[in-house]
Amino acid sequence: MGQKIHPYGLRLGIVTDWKSRWYSETNYAAQVLEDSEIRDMLGRELTRGAVSRIEIERIGDKKVQVDIHTARPGVVIGRGGSEVERIRQLLEKLTDRVIKVNVIEVTDPETDAQLLARGIADQLQGRVSFRRAMKRAVQTAMKAGAQGVRVQASGRLGGADMGRREWYREGRVPLHTLRADIDYGAATAITSVGAIGVKVHVYKGDVVPSLSATREKIAAEAALATGGPSARRAPAKARAEASAGERRTGLIEAGGGKRLVEAGGGKRQAEGGKRLIEAGGGKRVDTGTAREEFEEARSDAAETLEVKSDVAPETADAVVEAVVEAVEEVATVVAATEAVAEVVEEPVTEAVADVVEDVVDTGEKE
Repeated sequence: MGQKIHPYGLRLGIVTDWKSRWYSETNYAAQVLEDSEIRDMLGRELTRGAVSRIEIERIGDKKVQVDIHTARPGVVIGRGGSEVERIRQLLEKLTDRVIKVNVIEVTDPETDAQLLARGIADQLQGRVSFRRAMKRAVQTAMKAGAQGVRVQASGRLGGADMGRREWYREGRVPLHTLRADIDYGAATAITSVGAIGVKVHVYKGDVVPSLSATREKIAAEAALATGGPSARRAPAKARAEASAGERRTGLIEAGGGKRLVEAGGGKRQAEGGKRLIEAGGGKRVDTGTAREEFEEARSDAAETLEVKSDVAPETADAVVEAVVEAVEEVATVVAATEAVAEVVEEPVTEAVADVVEDVVDTGEKE
């Protein structure tokens, strides 16, 4: 079943939605053929537009809305909207209906199966080694957060006399699991030795939660509602760390717990427009701010001790000296932390932040 059924059509109504949304009792066959002609024409006109999918929605009998999902919206729109206007006129001439075209940008092209398949096909047409192209696509998708990728190429690979099929897979690709969000894409590379077909499956995780997880969530919410402790079971990794007695390092994980997300960077942006997840010790205190707060605390302490006449001068001096030493220790640690952060060009890590918080707590108690 997993090899002969389209993974997108198998999950219609469960995980995926229809790419054509309309209903007709009389002109069903004609409208299906019209949808196919629209997609074929857009595929010919937007060969360099990096089109992921085309969704068609019919509003009444004379109006059709076409949503073009692309990774290159600038190429599809054109200068001043000239290209999208030309496409709209061609569609109106083809269908004899009022056409509305929407260009929607694909936010994660690295994990889009259709774009990956088209990229491999373009590389094969450019005489790139099929093994290199397939491995590069798999690595790109896994680094972008996919939990599993399967890439297959069929045909006269490498110019061989006999056609064959080769595939690479990394991670999990559960084709029989209906709740699995599996993106599928196919493309054809027209080479000098013949046509080579490319298929790509990308597993992005489960969309519909499992029955056991749903029951655990309901039980935990019921326990919290009655005022009792939550009975939700900790993840397997957390339970293993607790049993081993290991201290959590605060690493941020994404992509099924197999890939560490780059952390920190402040105002720096990741390559390719990715968002960096910042991890650190929360609010960072510089040396100047620490010394200003120290002077204010010292003056407040002196004024408070002057008001209380029953405090002995020796006790007041001892308290002031203790506060001064504690705050100076805090300022010294903060300055050292800032120096280390400037050397390694990274923000304060959680471990150093914990040390600073411990010192601050100690100073406040003193």
